[in-house]
Amino acid sequence: MADNGDDDAQYRIREGDYVVLKRGDIFKAMQIQLRKKVIFEKQWFFLDKAVGHLYSTKFEILSGGNLQPKKPKEEESPADAKEAGTDNRHIVDDGTSQKLTRDDIETLKEQGLKGQEIVQQLIENSTTFRDKTEYAQAKYIKKKKKKYENTVTILKPSCRSLAMMYHGREPGKICHLRYDSLAQMLTLANIHAGSKVLVFETCAGLVLGSVMERMGGYGSVIQMYPGGGPVRAGVESFGFPAHFHDTLHDFPICHVNALLAGNLDTAAKDPCADEKQSNTAEGQNQPEAEPRGNPEEQSMETNAADDIAVDQEKKEREKLKEAKAQGKRVKLEEKRKKLAAAASLLEGRNADGLIIASRFHPCPVLMVLLKFLSPSRPFVVYSQYKEPLIECYTKLKEQGGTVSLRLADTWLRHYQVLPNRTHPLLLMSGGGGYILSGTTVAADRAKPASSQRADEPAPKRLKVTDTEG
Repeated sequence: MADNGDDDAQYRIREGDYVVLKRGDIFKAMQIQLRKKVIFEKQWFFLDKAVGHLYSTKFEILSGGNLQPKKPKEEESPADAKEAGTDNRHIVDDGTSQKLTRDDIETLKEQGLKGQEIVQQLIENSTTFRDKTEYAQAKYIKKKKKKYENTVTILKPSCRSLAMMYHGREPGKICHLRYDSLAQMLTLANIHAGSKVLVFETCAGLVLGSVMERMGGYGSVIQMYPGGGPVRAGVESFGFPAHFHDTLHDFPICHVNALLAGNLDTAAKDPCADEKQSNTAEGQNQPEAEPRGNPEEQSMETNAADDIAVDQEKKEREKLKEAKAQGKRVKLEEKRKKLAAAASLLEGRNADGLIIASRFHPCPVLMVLLKFLSPSRPFVVYSQYKEPLIECYTKLKEQGGTVSLRLADTWLRHYQVLPNRTHPLLLMSGGGGYILSGTTVAADRAKPASSQRADEPAPKRLKVTDTEG
């Protein structure tokens, strides 16, 4: 089948796209900008030559910081690797087995030798390489390639790659949320296109972006944010199209109680708007300070030209102040409209799912946001520690209205799968956090114990018959 250029356009790297750079197990998210120097893993280069190539292409970093696509070819072992020993016990790592010094390696780099050629030189100048076993030689070559081969892979952003990037570089920013835990959360919350999902997270926007990615731009996502405003650094790294952001709505968590009380106008109102307007009004109504000194002396010192210049400067300042005030009013009006749109979505209390992943205590947030879910809808709560989720579990059991409550510990272990060398990796993540999941049900108003006893039929009395002994 012939390749269609239009079909491949979405898989090609373009200027301004957000991408993820990968080298080994290290990831970095950034935007494609021409003639901008990128520093990644002690290597600097430009991304200009990557524009137009397909995603997941592996590039080689040349001298001058230019990128060149690496041709796919089979990994060929060096000729010296055919000779191998049978035992490593007699090999002593005393630092004298390698004849090349650090200065020699730097000289080879300056001469323009590529990573594969430098690795070959290291093998030839190693006195103990031929005595190592076949497995030890393969491990040695892999280690040296990782160090000296200047390659980088450009990936299309995804929730998996970004989760691995954050977990590897700044795990505290995402509450130590591992990518396998994130996948379980999306599955347990039944995230799909066309649904209405509530998200409360403080994971730099990673969970929010993952929900938007799985929904594919269809449906509604309502971000319940604490503090002054929502954090969307992680959402921008996904590089979503413009129509994806049309499905995203923001609503402050501090206005939820007003919305539940039925006061939609108060819930959709910016709490800082009145204060800002009052401060602006006070600034406008505040009388200007009268000039000091004798007016007659001032009139003698100034002339008519200075008066005209002062008046003109004063008018320009007033115009600038009025323009700034107008811009603030427009922004406040836009913010009110967005809050009103989010409040109208929440007012129906018919959301299809709820995800909470926050550094705050989840219990009060969960109890409030569950009221916006329809019956028979899933909810998921993530926490780095199990004690807050145990409290949520107990509270839900006491309150009722939920079924299928499950508190689980997520666990993941990587394995090295190689011929005759398959075993778990020595280094692994200690824990992936805890997940509480469940399903809402239509809560039946429980009757008091006294009324239930009154409705129950009176038990029949047994007739006692006299028996003669």
